[in-house]
Amino acid sequence: MGTEPKKNTLRTFLFMAVCLMLFVGIIAAAVFFVALRGEEQTLVPDVQGKELTAALLELQERELYPRIQLRHSQSSADKGLILEQDPQKGTIVKAGRRIKLVVSQGVIINRIENYLNRNINDVRIDIQTLAASAGQPLLSLKEPFMYEYSSAPAGTVLQQKPEPGTAVSGPMTLELVVSRGQERNAIRVPALTGLSLDAALDEIGRSGINFAFVIRPARDGETPETVASQNPAAQTSVPAETPVYITFTAPDTENGGDVFGLFKYAMPRNPYPFPVQLEALLPSGERRTLIAVPYIGGEFTVPYRLPPGSTLMLSMLNREIYRETVMALKDALPDFLF
Repeated sequence: MGTEPKKNTLRTFLFMAVCLMLFVGIIAAAVFFVALRGEEQTLVPDVQGKELTAALLELQERELYPRIQLRHSQSSADKGLILEQDPQKGTIVKAGRRIKLVVSQGVIINRIENYLNRNINDVRIDIQTLAASAGQPLLSLKEPFMYEYSSAPAGTVLQQKPEPGTAVSGPMTLELVVSRGQERNAIRVPALTGLSLDAALDEIGRSGINFAFVIRPARDGETPETVASQNPAAQTSVPAETPVYITFTAPDTENGGDVFGLFKYAMPRNPYPFPVQLEALLPSGERRTLIAVPYIGGEFTVPYRLPPGSTLMLSMLNREIYRETVMALKDALPDFLF
């Protein structure tokens, strides 16, 4: 009889041990499946076009968190609104996910600046800088500009539309009226015939005439490397933009190994003469100005005699626009006919 209670106690112990193991197994399985399931999934709401405050509340309701980026937009009315979101609306994500929101700071400028009485080149640089800062063209220039003669220096902005102070609500086009400078109805053609190359270029620079060189061999009685003729004739009164054709005689021989040639460059036609300069950088390092003259545009032609290896540099408005190297005689290609 003493063994029966012991057996009952053992059975009870085993039963409780089995129940405890089952309970622990159930708990472990539940924890496993909960962990396997992961965080609760939710639907990304559509917040694009909404104000930032409203968008944050919607995200908070779904246990989503914002990652905010600021960007200028093309309209002042967009300021504070959501421009973009990532992930897009309707995407199923886990709770706790960060949602990228691009928020508008509005336009980079609120009002049109006053460009009156400023040089058109400075205005152009300002507009380009503004577009680069905004990452998009908020303000653009309408070209070609309107030009009119004025007592203001050539290139000065006389009128603008929209007017200074106009509110910027989106991309806008700026229309400008630019000064041509004082009207030059006519000029008197200087006497160039018989001049040497340096003297002729100096006289052209002083007079500011529109010019074009033609080179040919010297004929009987003509001196090489001088102006043989000009058209129109000296002291003729002509409209300011009339080209003066200058015939220049080529040398008989190449002296001292120098190269004689005709520099040519097709320049854009300008609304008024721009300062143009042709310089030569010699192999010795010397920098020499061949001609400095206001030029209206077209084919720019200037004879030269320079050592081979020299570099010709053409500048307009103090900015280099072209350069070329003077080739040695054996390599040079003829750019005029003898």
